[in-house]
Amino acid sequence: MSSRRSFIRRIAGASVLIGTGLSSWDAFGSAEFTRLTILHTNDVHSRIDPFPMNDPKYPGMGGFARRAAVIRRIRGEEQNVLLFDSGDIFQGTPYFNLFNGEPEIRLMREMGYDASAIGNHDFDGGMENLALRIREAGFPFLCANYDFTGTPLQGTTHPFHIFKKDGLKIGVFGLGIEPKGLIDPKIGDIIHYLNPVDVANKTAAYLKLERGCDLIICLSHLGYKYKEDKVSDEVIAQTSSYIDVILGAHTHTFLDQPVSYKNILGNDVLVAQTGWAGIRLGRIDFLFDSKRRKSVALTLHEKIFDCTIPS
Repeated sequence: MSSRRSFIRRIAGASVLIGTGLSSWDAFGSAEFTRLTILHTNDVHSRIDPFPMNDPKYPGMGGFARRAAVIRRIRGEEQNVLLFDSGDIFQGTPYFNLFNGEPEIRLMREMGYDASAIGNHDFDGGMENLALRIREAGFPFLCANYDFTGTPLQGTTHPFHIFKKDGLKIGVFGLGIEPKGLIDPKIGDIIHYLNPVDVANKTAAYLKLERGCDLIICLSHLGYKYKEDKVSDEVIAQTSSYIDVILGAHTHTFLDQPVSYKNILGNDVLVAQTGWAGIRLGRIDFLFDSKRRKSVALTLHEKIFDCTIPS
């Protein structure tokens, strides 16, 4: 146990400098605006270490230490930062096989994640294991369309959470993919799966109309989009009313910047996803008018940091 703790402290405390400088906000530096920075990851799949240098696709890329350094730097530069993950934290390297997700969760806690969705592979160690990891996390796991009543996960997750930053209210909720065919039937069959389109609309409407949230974010593990008739982030965006941002996962889609869709009210919904394995850290910046508390979204693009070894 002591060796694992020292390993976690060593990784979380590493400070490898990577990435590029941030865009200038000098033109919008007036005190009448409030700036909010959203950072996000997805489908990290237990990739604690960088890919080996002989990897044919991602040589030397990724790694929790590099991501921690970038997050630390951004928090030093920005006042209002939120950090989210959209699920599939587990499975993919021997770390998960040996430690059942303990290092991944502890490192995320050290990095100060604010919330996470639940991916299908997060059940690979069993419900009891996932419940244990959630209790260890110190940040909420969000899923509005899974009913865990009567299971080991009952009472461990939340449908949504409201974060407050400098007078802003940011409502965040999670959506999980249909368990059938993706989660062990012994687990998936006891999860009461609720229609994500209906749940998304009801939850977002509640956060907007009854709780007065200024920005509504969906942490989705549904997948970006599909050729077949299947619920996806694209579908949720186009059939929703009050969601502002969907931070996606599951399809391992590398989007260099968020894709904008029109919802049923004709408003923009941003859909973002950062691929997989922690190779990229997604970022979206917003400015809010302090009088109207409406997002003026001056940066509708995601600033991507490739976690590569610096030259």
